[in-house]
This record gives sequence, C-alpha cells and structure tokens, in this order.
Amino acid sequence: MDQQITGITTECPECAGEVPFDRPPLAGQVIPCPGCAAELEVVGLNPIRVDLAPEVEEDWGE
Repeated sequence: MDQQITGITTECPECAGEVPFDRPPLAGQVIPCPGCAAELEVVGLNPIRVDLAPEVEEDWGE
C-alpha cells in the first residue's frame, strides 16, 4: 500500500499538481514533482511552500 503517512502536500509552481511528502520536509530540501518532474526546493515550512530549484551552473574553476 502506497499511502502518504503524514498527509502533507503542497502545490507545484510549474504544473499546479499536488506534491506529497512522506515526512515533514526540511528547509532547502530539493524534491522532484511527481507530475512534471521539475526540481522543487522547499522555501517555507509553515505553510509549506516550494519554488523551482535554482539550476547549478559550472564555474569552471573561476
């Protein structure tokens, strides 16, 4: 049975789909959206808010 234990969810800012958490998230945690696969970063905890995770750019040793 694949049920969400905590019932914590939030909305994906990219596709407006439901993003479930199986445990309380941590600030800064990066998770994939199950609907569109966008990488989301937890930016707020009360209420839980996510935003698109920043893309990591190469610095080429500079």
